[in-house]
Order: sequence, then C-alpha cells, then structure tokens
Amino acid sequence: MRVVSLLPSATEILFAIGAGDRVVGVTHECDFPVEATTRPVLTSTLLPAELDAAGIDRHVRARVHEGSSLYGLDDAKLAALEPDLIVTQELCAVCAVSYEIVARAAKRLRGPSTGSGHARVVSLEPSSLEDVFATIAFLGELVDATDGAAALLDDLRARVAALGRSRGDGERPRVLVLEWTDPPMSGGHWTPGLVELAGGEPLLGNAGANSRVLSWDAIVASDPDVVIVAPCGFGLARAQREIGALPPDAAGALAALRAVRDGRAYAMDGNAFVNRPGPRLVDTAELFAAAIGGAMPVSSDALAPIEGATRVSSRSAGRPRR
Repeated sequence: MRVVSLLPSATEILFAIGAGDRVVGVTHECDFPVEATTRPVLTSTLLPAELDAAGIDRHVRARVHEGSSLYGLDDAKLAALEPDLIVTQELCAVCAVSYEIVARAAKRLRGPSTGSGHARVVSLEPSSLEDVFATIAFLGELVDATDGAAALLDDLRARVAALGRSRGDGERPRVLVLEWTDPPMSGGHWTPGLVELAGGEPLLGNAGANSRVLSWDAIVASDPDVVIVAPCGFGLARAQREIGALPPDAAGALAALRAVRDGRAYAMDGNAFVNRPGPRLVDTAELFAAAIGGAMPVSSDALAPIEGATRVSSRSAGRPRR
C-alpha cells in the first residue's frame, strides 16, 4: 500500500506502528521521526514568513473569512506518487490542507492497486487522548499494521496508567495552558484532559472543542498555580520569542500572575508536543506532570521556565503593537 499523509500526527502514528515504509508522501510540517523528512513533500504554507503571533492571527482570520486555504497542495506531485490512501483531517481549518482541496485532488487520481478507482481519502478527527488511541488502532487496520498498533497502544496505556498511579490524592494545582499568545487562546480538544491526567485542574480550557480567545483580565482573574505557554505550530525557541514580544499590557498581565512570580510558568514546544494528536501526547502529559510537580529537568528542549516577571515585562516595554 502507498500512503500519503497530509497530517504530521498521522505521519508520526504510521511510523510508530511500523508502517513508515508505506508512507510515500508527507507535508512540509512532517518532521518526526527524522525518517519522515526523507519523503517527498506535497504541501507548502501560504503564510508570509515574517509575521509575528498577532500578524499570523490577523492573516489566518482574513483567509478563513475569505474561504481561502492557508496551504498549497502540489497536485502533480500527488498524482505522480499514485497513492492508494490519503490521510487528512477536517478538525481544524488552519492546521492542514483543507479536506475539500484534498478530496478534489483525489478524485483526479487512479489508485494503482484499485485499477480505475480513486485513492481512498480518510479524515481523522480526534478530540481527546482516547480518540487518538482509537485513531492509532484504525490506521493500523487500514495499512495492515495491527500488531504494531497494538504494541504501541500497550506501551502508551501503560505510561498513562503510571501517570495515574503517580498522582496524589491532595488538592490539584490549577493549570492554565495557552495555545496562542497574541491574542491569548485557551487549550482546546485533548489539552484539558492531558492536564487532568498530569494531576492538574485545567483552567479556562475548552475540552473537546477548538481553542477560544481569552482576555488577559480573565486570565489574571483565574489566578493559576501553573502556566504553560505552548503556541500552536511553534517550537520552544519561537514560543519564548513570542512571549518576549508581547505588547506592554499583555506582558504586564503575564508578569503579574502569581505563577510567573513563583517560578511556575513555562514556555513549551507546542508544535511537537501539544498541538499534534499523535503518540507524543503521552509525552506531553508526562511533561505537564513534571511542570505541575516542580520536577522539571535543568535542561529541556521541550519545556523551559518563563523568565521572571521583571524580564518578561521589560522586554516588551514600549514595543508598539503591530
């Protein structure tokens, strides 16, 4: 079977269940595992490279309002790969090539193993960790890798059970996860459930649904014990940069949070760990648990303390909002 994965999370799952040899095409964002980067790339972003978080938000909203795609798909390269199966999504309008574009391209294809038939298009829509586990089993059946899927699920469920055993019976720290910085956006879909799994009480989250815009007044009023800033699509270094580039009012609000003053606020690699509904969501829960429990390693390429309130505020002082 020849599989084109138009989702980074699906690419991760396919390689993790031992079906990486069946993956013949990926997106420009499929960067894990490293072997995935050796596959032909079929997509490109249409976002201007120079935009900051606020600029990206404005551009995305305008494109979505116009009904325009945020990504390009190379139809000719897709056709040349002759896939039997194309994996995509409809969950988020800004996370991948739209389902409509993929479906139109697929109708023009002839799957090599199906003769005159078109390549099959499968849309994945997980909204929770359990949904992700079901997706792993489903993909295992689709690509004839059920043993690999079962082994992966056994390992992931064992780690989830270990997290459950490690949680104390005392009061749960109140945890705010932000999936965007300007404007601030709540953790949606699977993120509140991961906070609960990690031993925290999610604040201002939107379980099972899209992230929503929050006000800094609401964030300050929620008074979280722990703050984790994991912007969608950004690695750790970019997350830290965007925190440092917050406009003065937002920077002041963040600096005023008790969690920041107490050293319990973190920037996180949202791109790798929080925003992709794949196997590494269990890693995410483990990282959340370390942050919530104050057991973060001295050095981590996934999670790092947000600098103290004075530094957060001073780096943005006087910076005009773009």
